[in-house]
Amino acid sequence: MTTTTSLLPVSRRNWLCGMALASLAAPRAWGAAAPHFAPRARRVIWLTQAGAPSQVDLFDHKPGLTDQFDKDLPDSIRNGQRLTGMTAGQARLPVAPSAFAFRQHGQCGMWLSDLLPHTAKHADDICLVKTMHTEAINHDPAMTLLQTGHQIGGRPSLGAWVSYGLGSENSDLPTFVALISRPSGPTNAQPLHERMWGSGFLPSRYQGVRLSSGQDPVLYLSNPPGITSQRRRAMLDDVAALNRLKLEEFHDPETQARIEQYELAFRMQSAVPELANLAQEPAHVFERYGPESRKPGSYAANCILARRLAERGVRFIQLYHRGWDQHNNLPAGIRSQCHDTDQPSAALLAELKERGMLEDTLVIWGGEFGRTVYSQGTLTRQDYGRDHHPRCYSIWLAGGGIRGGHVHGETDDFSYNIVKDPVHVHDLNATALHLLGFDHTRLTYRFQGRDYRLTDIHGEVVQGALA
Repeated sequence: MTTTTSLLPVSRRNWLCGMALASLAAPRAWGAAAPHFAPRARRVIWLTQAGAPSQVDLFDHKPGLTDQFDKDLPDSIRNGQRLTGMTAGQARLPVAPSAFAFRQHGQCGMWLSDLLPHTAKHADDICLVKTMHTEAINHDPAMTLLQTGHQIGGRPSLGAWVSYGLGSENSDLPTFVALISRPSGPTNAQPLHERMWGSGFLPSRYQGVRLSSGQDPVLYLSNPPGITSQRRRAMLDDVAALNRLKLEEFHDPETQARIEQYELAFRMQSAVPELANLAQEPAHVFERYGPESRKPGSYAANCILARRLAERGVRFIQLYHRGWDQHNNLPAGIRSQCHDTDQPSAALLAELKERGMLEDTLVIWGGEFGRTVYSQGTLTRQDYGRDHHPRCYSIWLAGGGIRGGHVHGETDDFSYNIVKDPVHVHDLNATALHLLGFDHTRLTYRFQGRDYRLTDIHGEVVQGALA
Protein backbone atom coordinates (compact mmCIF):
# COMPACT_ATOMS: atom_id res chain seq x y z
CA MET A 1 0.00 0.00 0.00
CA THR A 2 1.35 3.36 -1.02
CA THR A 3 0.68 6.42 1.08
CA THR A 4 0.56 9.72 -0.76
CA THR A 5 1.21 12.89 1.19
CA SER A 6 -0.27 16.05 -0.21
CA LEU A 7 2.15 19.00 0.11
CA LEU A 8 0.97 22.60 -0.15
CA PRO A 9 3.11 24.80 -2.41
CA VAL A 10 5.55 26.88 -0.36
CA SER A 11 5.84 30.48 -1.50
CA ARG A 12 9.07 32.45 -1.09
CA ARG A 13 7.27 34.68 1.41
CA ASN A 14 6.12 31.73 3.54
CA TRP A 15 9.57 30.13 3.39
CA LEU A 16 11.23 33.34 4.59
CA CYS A 17 8.64 33.74 7.35
CA GLY A 18 9.26 30.16 8.39
CA MET A 19 12.97 30.81 8.60
CA ALA A 20 12.29 33.91 10.65
CA LEU A 21 10.05 31.98 13.02
CA ALA A 22 12.71 29.30 13.39
CA SER A 23 15.18 31.94 14.46
CA LEU A 24 12.64 33.31 16.93
CA ALA A 25 12.30 29.87 18.46
CA ALA A 26 16.07 29.48 18.85
CA PRO A 27 17.60 29.53 22.37
CA ARG A 28 18.75 33.16 21.93
CA ALA A 29 15.15 34.22 21.39
CA TRP A 30 15.86 37.89 21.97
CA GLY A 31 18.81 38.12 19.57
CA ALA A 32 18.87 37.30 15.88
CA ALA A 33 22.64 37.52 15.38
CA ALA A 34 25.74 36.63 17.37
CA PRO A 35 29.09 38.38 17.91
CA HIS A 36 31.60 37.91 15.10
CA PHE A 37 34.56 37.84 17.50
CA ALA A 38 35.30 38.05 21.22
CA PRO A 39 33.74 41.26 22.59
CA ARG A 40 35.49 43.71 24.88
CA ALA A 41 32.18 45.11 26.18
CA ARG A 42 28.95 43.38 27.20
CA ARG A 43 26.80 46.49 27.45
CA VAL A 44 26.66 50.21 26.58
CA ILE A 45 25.66 53.23 28.65
CA TRP A 46 25.33 56.23 26.33
CA LEU A 47 25.11 59.55 28.19
CA THR A 48 23.54 61.57 25.37
CA GLN A 49 23.85 65.33 25.86
CA ALA A 50 21.06 66.61 23.61
CA GLY A 51 21.47 70.14 22.29
CA ALA A 52 25.22 70.12 21.57
CA PRO A 53 27.66 70.94 24.41
CA SER A 54 30.29 73.55 23.58
CA GLN A 55 33.64 71.84 23.03
CA VAL A 56 35.33 75.25 23.22
CA ASP A 57 34.19 75.67 26.82
CA LEU A 58 34.55 72.08 28.03
CA PHE A 59 37.16 70.01 26.22
CA ASP A 60 39.06 71.74 23.41
CA HIS A 61 41.56 74.00 25.16
CA LYS A 62 42.55 76.96 22.95
CA PRO A 63 44.58 79.42 25.05
CA GLY A 64 45.57 81.40 21.95
CA LEU A 65 41.98 82.58 21.51
CA THR A 66 42.44 85.07 24.34
CA ASP A 67 44.33 87.35 21.95
CA GLN A 68 41.58 86.93 19.33
CA PHE A 69 38.76 88.32 21.48
CA ASP A 70 36.18 90.17 19.35
CA LYS A 71 38.24 89.81 16.18
CA ASP A 72 36.47 88.51 13.09
CA LEU A 73 36.79 84.82 12.39
CA PRO A 74 39.28 84.65 9.48
CA ASP A 75 37.78 83.69 6.13
CA SER A 76 40.62 81.19 5.73
CA ILE A 77 39.31 79.33 8.79
CA ARG A 78 35.64 79.39 7.88
CA ASN A 79 36.48 78.50 4.28
CA GLY A 80 32.92 79.01 3.07
CA GLN A 81 31.31 76.65 5.57
CA ARG A 82 27.55 77.03 5.63
CA LEU A 83 25.95 78.76 8.59
CA THR A 84 22.56 78.29 10.17
CA GLY A 85 19.85 80.87 9.65
CA MET A 86 20.51 82.09 13.18
CA THR A 87 23.93 83.60 12.38
CA ALA A 88 23.99 83.80 8.57
CA GLY A 89 22.58 87.32 8.80
CA GLN A 90 25.08 88.62 11.36
CA ALA A 91 27.26 91.46 10.14
CA ARG A 92 30.25 89.93 11.94
CA LEU A 93 31.40 86.61 13.37
CA PRO A 94 33.42 87.79 16.40
CA VAL A 95 35.68 85.25 18.11
CA ALA A 96 34.57 84.44 21.68
CA PRO A 97 37.29 82.82 23.84
CA SER A 98 35.98 80.62 26.62
CA ALA A 99 35.19 82.42 29.85
CA PHE A 100 36.36 79.34 31.76
CA ALA A 101 39.84 78.24 32.75
CA PHE A 102 41.34 74.89 31.74
CA ARG A 103 43.77 72.75 33.75
CA GLN A 104 45.68 69.54 33.20
CA HIS A 105 44.51 66.42 35.00
CA GLY A 106 45.64 62.88 35.68
CA GLN A 107 48.93 61.25 34.84
CA CYS A 108 48.04 61.79 31.18
CA GLY A 109 47.89 65.57 31.62
CA MET A 110 44.52 65.93 29.87
CA TRP A 111 43.27 69.51 29.56
CA LEU A 112 39.72 69.91 30.85
CA SER A 113 37.57 72.89 31.77
CA ASP A 114 37.10 73.94 35.36
CA LEU A 115 33.41 73.30 34.69
CA LEU A 116 34.18 69.56 34.95
CA PRO A 117 36.00 69.05 38.27
CA HIS A 118 34.47 65.62 38.89
CA THR A 119 34.98 64.26 35.37
CA ALA A 120 38.56 65.55 35.59
CA LYS A 121 39.27 63.02 38.35
CA HIS A 122 38.75 60.30 35.72
CA ALA A 123 41.07 61.76 33.10
CA ASP A 124 43.15 58.59 33.11
CA ASP A 125 40.05 56.46 32.51
CA ILE A 126 38.58 58.33 29.55
CA CYS A 127 39.46 58.75 25.91
CA LEU A 128 38.71 62.29 24.79
CA VAL A 129 37.85 62.42 21.09
CA LYS A 130 38.23 66.03 19.90
CA THR A 131 37.58 65.44 16.21
CA MET A 132 34.01 64.23 15.93
CA HIS A 133 32.16 65.59 12.90
CA THR A 134 28.83 65.24 11.12
CA GLU A 135 27.03 66.51 8.01
CA ALA A 136 23.91 67.69 9.84
CA ILE A 137 23.78 71.27 11.08
CA ASN A 138 20.41 71.25 12.86
CA HIS A 139 19.40 69.29 15.94
CA ASP A 140 16.80 66.83 14.72
CA PRO A 141 18.66 65.50 11.67
CA ALA A 142 21.95 65.51 13.58
CA MET A 143 20.54 63.52 16.50
CA THR A 144 18.78 61.16 14.10
CA LEU A 145 22.06 60.61 12.23
CA LEU A 146 23.94 60.02 15.47
CA GLN A 147 21.38 57.49 16.68
CA THR A 148 20.40 55.71 13.44
CA GLY A 149 23.14 56.39 10.89
CA HIS A 150 20.82 58.45 8.69
CA GLN A 151 19.43 61.99 8.88
CA ILE A 152 15.92 60.89 7.90
CA GLY A 153 13.84 58.89 10.36
CA GLY A 154 12.76 55.31 9.80
CA ARG A 155 15.96 53.35 10.46
CA PRO A 156 16.85 51.37 13.59
CA SER A 157 18.73 53.09 16.41
CA LEU A 158 22.09 51.85 17.64
CA GLY A 159 20.40 50.41 20.72
CA ALA A 160 18.01 48.43 18.54
CA TRP A 161 20.92 47.07 16.48
CA VAL A 162 22.66 46.02 19.70
CA SER A 163 19.47 44.39 20.96
CA TYR A 164 19.10 42.58 17.62
CA GLY A 165 22.70 41.46 17.68
CA LEU A 166 23.29 40.47 21.28
CA GLY A 167 19.95 39.52 22.71
CA SER A 168 18.96 39.75 26.37
CA GLU A 169 20.71 38.75 29.58
CA ASN A 170 17.58 39.27 31.70
CA SER A 171 14.24 37.87 30.60
CA ASP A 172 12.37 40.15 33.03
CA LEU A 173 13.64 43.48 31.65
CA PRO A 174 13.94 45.03 28.18
CA THR A 175 17.22 44.65 26.33
CA PHE A 176 17.26 48.40 25.52
CA VAL A 177 16.09 51.14 27.90
CA ALA A 178 15.85 54.90 27.34
CA LEU A 179 15.81 57.54 30.10
CA ILE A 180 15.19 61.28 29.64
CA SER A 181 16.04 64.10 32.04
CA ARG A 182 15.34 67.80 31.88
CA PRO A 183 17.79 70.46 33.05
CA SER A 184 17.32 71.83 36.54
CA GLY A 185 17.79 75.45 35.44
CA PRO A 186 15.97 77.56 32.87
CA THR A 187 17.38 76.77 29.45
CA ASN A 188 16.41 75.83 25.91
CA ALA A 189 15.61 72.11 25.74
CA GLN A 190 15.22 70.66 22.26
CA PRO A 191 12.44 68.10 21.77
CA LEU A 192 13.29 64.41 21.44
CA HIS A 193 11.34 61.93 19.35
CA GLU A 194 10.70 58.26 20.02
CA ARG A 195 12.43 57.25 16.80
CA MET A 196 15.71 57.99 18.58
CA TRP A 197 15.24 54.72 20.47
CA GLY A 198 13.03 53.07 17.87
CA SER A 199 13.57 49.83 15.98
CA GLY A 200 12.84 51.22 12.49
CA PHE A 201 12.40 48.30 10.13
CA LEU A 202 13.80 45.79 12.62
CA PRO A 203 11.16 43.71 14.46
CA SER A 204 9.50 45.82 17.13
CA ARG A 205 10.87 43.65 19.96
CA TYR A 206 14.23 45.43 19.52
CA GLN A 207 13.01 48.97 20.17
CA GLY A 208 13.92 50.78 23.36
CA VAL A 209 11.52 50.96 26.29
CA ARG A 210 11.34 54.37 27.93
CA LEU A 211 11.49 54.48 31.72
CA SER A 212 9.92 57.58 33.23
CA SER A 213 9.97 59.02 36.73
CA GLY A 214 6.93 58.69 38.96
CA GLN A 215 4.75 55.88 40.21
CA ASP A 216 4.35 54.28 36.76
CA PRO A 217 7.87 54.09 35.23
CA VAL A 218 6.56 52.29 32.14
CA LEU A 219 3.22 53.65 30.93
CA TYR A 220 0.26 51.27 31.11
CA LEU A 221 2.37 48.54 32.72
CA SER A 222 0.52 48.48 36.04
CA ASN A 223 -2.81 46.73 36.40
CA PRO A 224 -5.79 49.11 36.57
CA PRO A 225 -7.92 49.14 39.74
CA GLY A 226 -9.88 45.95 40.16
CA ILE A 227 -7.59 43.83 37.97
CA THR A 228 -5.59 41.24 39.89
CA SER A 229 -2.40 39.59 38.68
CA GLN A 230 -4.30 36.31 38.25
CA ARG A 231 -6.93 37.98 36.07
CA ARG A 232 -4.22 39.68 34.03
CA ARG A 233 -2.53 36.28 33.54
CA ALA A 234 -5.78 34.72 32.33
CA MET A 235 -6.39 37.59 29.91
CA LEU A 236 -2.86 37.30 28.47
CA ASP A 237 -3.31 33.56 27.99
CA ASP A 238 -6.49 34.16 26.00
CA VAL A 239 -4.88 36.92 23.91
CA ALA A 240 -1.85 34.68 23.26
CA ALA A 241 -4.12 31.88 22.06
CA LEU A 242 -5.78 34.24 19.57
CA ASN A 243 -2.41 35.53 18.41
CA ARG A 244 -1.14 31.99 17.88
CA LEU A 245 -4.11 31.29 15.62
CA LYS A 246 -3.11 34.30 13.51
CA LEU A 247 0.50 33.20 13.61
CA GLU A 248 -0.38 29.78 12.23
CA GLU A 249 -2.48 31.38 9.49
CA PHE A 250 -0.22 34.21 8.33
CA HIS A 251 3.26 33.30 9.68
CA ASP A 252 3.96 36.95 10.48
CA PRO A 253 7.02 37.27 12.78
CA GLU A 254 5.50 40.43 14.26
CA THR A 255 2.71 38.31 15.72
CA GLN A 256 5.29 36.19 17.53
CA ALA A 257 6.96 39.40 18.69
CA ARG A 258 3.63 40.65 20.02
CA ILE A 259 3.14 37.45 22.03
CA GLU A 260 6.59 37.76 23.56
CA GLN A 261 6.20 41.46 24.30
CA TYR A 262 2.99 40.80 26.24
CA GLU A 263 4.84 38.18 28.25
CA LEU A 264 7.76 40.53 28.89
CA ALA A 265 5.36 43.24 30.06
CA PHE A 266 3.81 40.79 32.51
CA ARG A 267 7.22 39.88 33.93
CA MET A 268 8.20 43.56 34.06
CA GLN A 269 5.28 44.24 36.41
CA SER A 270 7.40 42.68 39.15
CA ALA A 271 10.89 43.61 37.93
CA VAL A 272 10.42 47.32 37.13
CA PRO A 273 9.08 48.56 40.50
CA GLU A 274 12.01 46.92 42.26
CA LEU A 275 14.44 48.38 39.72
CA ALA A 276 13.04 51.91 39.95
CA ASN A 277 12.90 51.98 43.75
CA LEU A 278 15.99 54.08 44.46
CA ALA A 279 15.07 54.18 48.15
CA GLN A 280 16.94 50.89 48.40
CA GLU A 281 20.19 52.74 47.72
CA PRO A 282 22.27 53.77 50.76
CA ALA A 283 22.69 57.45 51.65
CA HIS A 284 26.33 57.56 50.53
CA VAL A 285 25.27 56.73 46.96
CA PHE A 286 23.05 59.81 46.75
CA GLU A 287 25.83 61.91 48.25
CA ARG A 288 28.20 60.62 45.62
CA TYR A 289 25.87 61.45 42.73
CA GLY A 290 25.19 64.95 43.98
CA PRO A 291 22.37 67.22 45.16
CA GLU A 292 19.95 66.39 42.33
CA SER A 293 20.17 62.61 42.82
CA ARG A 294 17.12 62.32 45.09
CA LYS A 295 14.89 64.05 42.53
CA PRO A 296 13.07 61.48 40.36
CA GLY A 297 13.77 62.03 36.67
CA SER A 298 16.91 64.09 37.22
CA TYR A 299 20.08 63.24 35.33
CA ALA A 300 21.70 62.16 38.59
CA ALA A 301 18.82 59.83 39.48
CA ASN A 302 18.89 58.42 35.96
CA CYS A 303 22.62 57.72 36.29
CA ILE A 304 21.88 55.64 39.39
CA LEU A 305 19.15 53.86 37.42
CA ALA A 306 21.64 53.24 34.60
CA ARG A 307 23.98 51.45 37.00
CA ARG A 308 21.08 49.39 38.38
CA LEU A 309 20.00 48.47 34.85
CA ALA A 310 23.53 47.48 33.92
CA GLU A 311 23.77 45.29 37.02
CA ARG A 312 20.58 43.53 35.96
CA GLY A 313 21.83 42.65 32.49
CA VAL A 314 20.27 45.34 30.32
CA ARG A 315 22.41 45.55 27.18
CA PHE A 316 21.91 49.15 26.05
CA ILE A 317 21.05 52.04 28.36
CA GLN A 318 20.60 55.47 26.84
CA LEU A 319 20.30 58.61 28.96
CA TYR A 320 19.17 61.76 27.19
CA HIS A 321 19.86 65.00 29.02
CA ARG A 322 18.38 68.03 27.32
CA GLY A 323 19.29 71.70 27.58
CA TRP A 324 22.69 72.20 25.92
CA ASP A 325 21.34 74.44 23.12
CA GLN A 326 23.00 77.66 24.28
CA HIS A 327 22.65 80.25 21.51
CA ASN A 328 22.81 83.02 24.11
CA ASN A 329 23.74 83.38 27.77
CA LEU A 330 26.08 80.41 27.35
CA PRO A 331 28.22 80.97 30.45
CA ALA A 332 25.18 80.82 32.74
CA GLY A 333 23.56 77.98 30.84
CA ILE A 334 26.60 75.76 30.64
CA ARG A 335 27.34 76.21 34.35
CA SER A 336 23.84 74.92 35.09
CA GLN A 337 24.21 71.98 32.73
CA CYS A 338 27.53 70.97 34.24
CA HIS A 339 25.98 71.25 37.70
CA ASP A 340 23.43 68.67 36.53
CA THR A 341 25.77 66.28 34.72
CA ASP A 342 29.42 66.47 35.84
CA GLN A 343 29.22 64.89 39.29
CA PRO A 344 26.69 62.15 38.32
CA SER A 345 28.68 61.15 35.22
CA ALA A 346 31.85 60.83 37.28
CA ALA A 347 30.02 58.95 40.05
CA LEU A 348 28.70 56.46 37.51
CA LEU A 349 32.23 55.81 36.25
CA ALA A 350 33.50 55.42 39.80
CA GLU A 351 30.76 52.96 40.78
CA LEU A 352 31.19 50.86 37.65
CA LYS A 353 34.93 50.74 38.27
CA GLU A 354 34.58 49.78 41.93
CA ARG A 355 32.11 47.01 41.07
CA GLY A 356 34.37 45.58 38.37
CA MET A 357 31.89 46.52 35.63
CA LEU A 358 33.71 49.31 33.82
CA GLU A 359 36.04 46.89 32.05
CA ASP A 360 33.10 45.38 30.15
CA THR A 361 30.80 48.43 30.00
CA LEU A 362 31.29 50.97 27.22
CA VAL A 363 30.36 54.46 28.44
CA ILE A 364 29.91 57.27 25.89
CA TRP A 365 29.34 60.95 26.75
CA GLY A 366 28.51 63.48 24.04
CA GLY A 367 26.02 65.30 21.84
CA GLU A 368 25.02 65.57 18.20
CA PHE A 369 27.45 68.35 17.13
CA GLY A 370 29.50 71.16 18.63
CA ARG A 371 29.45 74.94 19.00
CA THR A 372 31.01 77.77 17.03
CA VAL A 373 34.07 79.63 18.27
CA TYR A 374 32.40 82.86 17.22
CA SER A 375 29.63 84.49 19.20
CA GLN A 376 26.01 84.41 18.21
CA GLY A 377 24.54 87.78 19.16
CA THR A 378 26.22 90.34 21.39
CA LEU A 379 29.70 89.50 22.67
CA THR A 380 31.08 90.74 25.97
CA ARG A 381 33.88 89.47 28.21
CA GLN A 382 31.31 87.86 30.51
CA ASP A 383 28.58 86.80 28.09
CA TYR A 384 28.18 85.26 24.65
CA GLY A 385 26.27 82.61 22.74
CA ARG A 386 27.42 79.99 20.25
CA ASP A 387 25.71 78.60 17.14
CA HIS A 388 25.68 75.01 15.85
CA HIS A 389 28.99 73.66 14.57
CA PRO A 390 29.13 70.24 12.84
CA ARG A 391 32.73 70.37 11.57
CA CYS A 392 34.39 69.42 14.85
CA TYR A 393 33.27 68.66 18.36
CA SER A 394 34.31 66.60 21.39
CA ILE A 395 33.00 63.51 23.15
CA TRP A 396 34.53 61.09 25.63
CA LEU A 397 34.44 57.33 26.00
CA ALA A 398 35.46 55.01 28.85
CA GLY A 399 35.56 51.34 29.77
CA GLY A 400 34.81 48.34 27.56
CA GLY A 401 38.13 48.23 25.69
CA ILE A 402 38.67 52.00 25.42
CA ARG A 403 42.16 53.49 25.78
CA GLY A 404 42.06 55.58 28.94
CA GLY A 405 44.08 58.75 29.43
CA HIS A 406 44.19 59.39 25.70
CA VAL A 407 43.29 62.41 23.57
CA HIS A 408 42.38 61.44 20.03
CA GLY A 409 42.69 63.93 17.20
CA GLU A 410 43.60 67.59 16.83
CA THR A 411 41.68 70.68 15.76
CA ASP A 412 42.94 74.02 14.48
CA ASP A 413 43.64 77.05 16.67
CA PHE A 414 39.98 78.10 16.47
CA SER A 415 38.39 74.70 17.27
CA TYR A 416 36.76 75.06 13.87
CA ASN A 417 38.40 72.50 11.56
CA ILE A 418 39.98 69.10 12.07
CA VAL A 419 43.74 68.92 11.62
CA LYS A 420 44.39 65.26 12.47
CA ASP A 421 42.45 62.00 12.92
CA PRO A 422 38.83 62.89 12.08
CA VAL A 423 36.08 60.71 13.56
CA HIS A 424 32.71 60.67 11.82
CA VAL A 425 29.47 59.64 13.50
CA HIS A 426 29.63 56.41 11.44
CA ASP A 427 33.13 55.76 12.81
CA LEU A 428 31.86 56.14 16.38
CA ASN A 429 29.05 53.66 15.78
CA ALA A 430 31.40 51.24 14.01
CA THR A 431 33.73 51.41 17.02
CA ALA A 432 30.92 50.79 19.51
CA LEU A 433 29.80 47.71 17.55
CA HIS A 434 33.42 46.52 17.29
CA LEU A 435 33.83 46.64 21.07
CA LEU A 436 30.63 44.61 21.39
CA GLY A 437 32.10 41.95 19.11
CA PHE A 438 30.59 42.94 15.76
CA ASP A 439 32.07 43.75 12.38
CA HIS A 440 29.79 46.66 11.51
CA THR A 441 29.87 45.70 7.82
CA ARG A 442 28.44 42.26 8.63
CA LEU A 443 25.72 43.17 11.13
CA THR A 444 22.95 43.56 8.56
CA TYR A 445 19.21 43.16 8.14
CA ARG A 446 17.41 42.58 4.85
CA PHE A 447 14.56 45.01 4.26
CA GLN A 448 12.70 45.63 0.99
CA GLY A 449 15.25 43.62 -0.96
CA ARG A 450 18.35 45.34 0.42
CA ASP A 451 20.78 44.52 3.20
CA TYR A 452 20.92 47.47 5.61
CA ARG A 453 23.44 48.21 8.32
CA LEU A 454 23.79 50.93 10.94
CA THR A 455 26.76 52.57 9.24
CA ASP A 456 25.27 52.38 5.71
CA ILE A 457 28.30 52.12 3.36
CA HIS A 458 30.58 54.14 5.63
CA GLY A 459 32.46 53.85 8.91
CA GLU A 460 35.87 52.78 10.15
CA VAL A 461 36.78 51.52 13.61
CA VAL A 462 38.75 54.20 15.50
CA GLN A 463 41.76 52.05 16.29
CA GLY A 464 43.57 54.85 18.13
CA ALA A 465 40.80 54.95 20.76
CA LEU A 466 41.13 51.24 21.61
CA ALA A 467 43.16 49.86 24.51
